[in-house]
Amino acid sequence: MRSFGSWMFLAAAACLPLPPACAQDMMSHVDLSSPEFSKAEMTRAEIEASLKASHGGADFSGRSLNGLDLSGLDFSGGNFRAARMNRAKLSGAKFDGAVLDQVWAMAADFSGASLKKASLFGSQLQGSKFDGADLSGARVTADLSRASLRNAKLTGANLAADMKNQSMGLMRGVLKSADLAGADFEGANLTLTDLQFAKFPGANLKGASLVEAEAGGADFRGAILDHTNFNGTDMTSARIEAAQEKAFAGAKNLERAFKE
Repeated sequence: MRSFGSWMFLAAAACLPLPPACAQDMMSHVDLSSPEFSKAEMTRAEIEASLKASHGGADFSGRSLNGLDLSGLDFSGGNFRAARMNRAKLSGAKFDGAVLDQVWAMAADFSGASLKKASLFGSQLQGSKFDGADLSGARVTADLSRASLRNAKLTGANLAADMKNQSMGLMRGVLKSADLAGADFEGANLTLTDLQFAKFPGANLKGASLVEAEAGGADFRGAILDHTNFNGTDMTSARIEAAQEKAFAGAKNLERAFKE
C-alpha cells in the first residue's frame, strides 16, 4: 500500500498532460469527506506529549490533525509534510522553520501564528485565515485562494514560481481572491504568482517583485507601491487609482485597468 506522500506525488504526476495549474489543484483526486481529511487521529494531549518528548522538531508528517484546537503550541522546526490539518485552530502557534510541504490545511485558522522561514511547498490552504500571521522569509508555493491575510507579515517571503519543478506543473503562490488588506509584502518575491481578484487595500508592496504575475481583476487601490516591480504583470481589469499609474510602468494591459 502506498504512503500518503507517494500518493500525493502520483496525483500531481497525473496532471502532467494538463495545464500547469493542475499541479496545485488536487481537488478532483481527493475525497475531502473521508476520515483522513476530516477527522483527527491524535488528541491535543498526545500532540503536546510528542512535542515534549521530541525536545523540538517533532515529526507529524502524514498525520491527520483535522479540526483540532492546537492554538498557542510551539511547533518550530517540526515536520508536517503531507499532514492533514483542515479546519484546525492554530492561532498563535509557532511554526518557525517548520516544513509544511504538501499540507492540507483548508479553512484552518493561523491567525497571529508565526511561520518565519517556514516551507509551504505545494500546500492546500484555500479559505484559510492568516490574519496577523508572520510569514517573513517563508517559502510559499501554496494555494491560498480565498484566504484572509489581513495585516499578515510576508516581508522577504518567496511566493515565486519554482522553475525547477516544471515536470509537476507550475508550482507557485496562488492568492486568487485573497484578502490582503494591510499585509506587508516589502521585499517579497511574487514573480509569476496568481493574484487574480486579490484585494490589496493598504498593503505594503515596497520593493516587491510582481514580475509577470497574473493580477487580472486585482484591487491595488490604496496600496504602497514604492519601487514595486510590475514588469510584465497582467493588469487586465485591475483596479488602480490615477495617481498610482506611474508605479505600474512595464505592466501589461494597463490600458484595460480601471483607474479611479
